[in-house]
Amino acid sequence: MSGPGNSSEQTHTSAYSHMVKDPNLSSNMRLPNPEAGSRASRPGAEDNVPNRFELFLLGDGEKKVTEETDTRIPSTSVFTFNKEDHTLGNMLRARLLQSPHVLFSGYKVPHPLFSSFILRVQTDGTLTPRQALVQACKDLVTDLGLLSREFTKEWELRKMVGESVDGGINGV
Repeated sequence: MSGPGNSSEQTHTSAYSHMVKDPNLSSNMRLPNPEAGSRASRPGAEDNVPNRFELFLLGDGEKKVTEETDTRIPSTSVFTFNKEDHTLGNMLRARLLQSPHVLFSGYKVPHPLFSSFILRVQTDGTLTPRQALVQACKDLVTDLGLLSREFTKEWELRKMVGESVDGGINGV
């Protein structure tokens, strides 16, 4: 049968004409068409992405955290965290802002392809920015330990409840 209703013979003229539809994939997923040539063989954005292990392993002589005192604003330091991302940056920023001695805390990621962020901390002078950061790290470790214990406890309770319900239905 040939005609406009036969989807295997339709010509693709859209922006996705270099892609072929794989019947094993969902309707919105497409694979590169090796016969299309140019576009499928060109390097793409995924070629610029660093290897996963490079995102967390420190290089020789590379420090995890460096501190630079900001001389323009009193009681302010800029910390650079290497091989970390938004996850830690946002947790530290939020935890630092809970301290009554911290006047300002903010972070930025200089470039999305490099796993580092810059954290700026300003205190009221009773604590140094480094002391405030160390205390925030200790508080975060405590909070995350509590979260882990509570999650594990709930998970185990759900497993026990699920097993007793399954055992009761199948055992009758």
